[in-house]
Amino acid sequence: MVDRARPRIIAIANQKGGVGKTTTAINLAAALSEAGQKTLLVDLDPQGNASTGLGLELGQRKYTTYDLLFGDVPITKTMVEIEKSGLWVVPATTDLSSADIELMSRTRRSFLLQDALQQRHLQDARFDYILIDCPPSLNLLTLNAMVAAQSVLVPLQSEFFALEGLSQLMLTVRELRETANPALRIEGILLTMYDRRNNLAQQVEADARGNLGELVFTTMIPRNVRLSEAPSYAVPVLTYDPASKGAIAYRDLAVELLVKHRKLQIEGTES
Repeated sequence: MVDRARPRIIAIANQKGGVGKTTTAINLAAALSEAGQKTLLVDLDPQGNASTGLGLELGQRKYTTYDLLFGDVPITKTMVEIEKSGLWVVPATTDLSSADIELMSRTRRSFLLQDALQQRHLQDARFDYILIDCPPSLNLLTLNAMVAAQSVLVPLQSEFFALEGLSQLMLTVRELRETANPALRIEGILLTMYDRRNNLAQQVEADARGNLGELVFTTMIPRNVRLSEAPSYAVPVLTYDPASKGAIAYRDLAVELLVKHRKLQIEGTES
């Protein structure tokens, strides 16, 4: 059975940029927190957009994921709570841009984040979920996230060529299962920027569901102006416009995840 004290760790990854990866990281984290799940978002993207999108200015990022990976700083010192909401962030800055080069010289270079997430003080914090916002590439930072995670959530833009890069990511997951992380699986494929009026979007959905079946989430994230506006106000869309279609969709996604995980827990299918 599942150890209830152990957080569920999900890497949010797609090597293609502009697919709604960070938007999903921010708003799914906020939706899980709103649903009463103590949630930690680890910003592993050197752009630091997840940190900025949750209102963390550079001056508030005393310790970052760079310090976590390379500075021997305990993860509890890097965590910042977002306005006593139950949502915590390990922020990132551009310091992380050199991480791939620095990781090359390290032993266990793919396991640094896993080691950090197994620290006793983090376990004492008793998070329900840890989400990792990966860079838009299959580099060593993304591999660290996948080695540390139990599953990978893949945002997939509802546009032409959307499925092309997915095969490489699935292959990477398969290779990691055989080497560094036997428990890793695909959490699900999330269709983003979906416009029901667009025939192409409908075709992408049909292709995705036809090829990937139940791996595709029932919930789809619509193309929504409020989702685009929220980052400029440095808040999740759930705060910016709680009644917007984008906010509703991410709440639905959180519920879909929670129902799925509770079902797995009851069935005892997880180790």
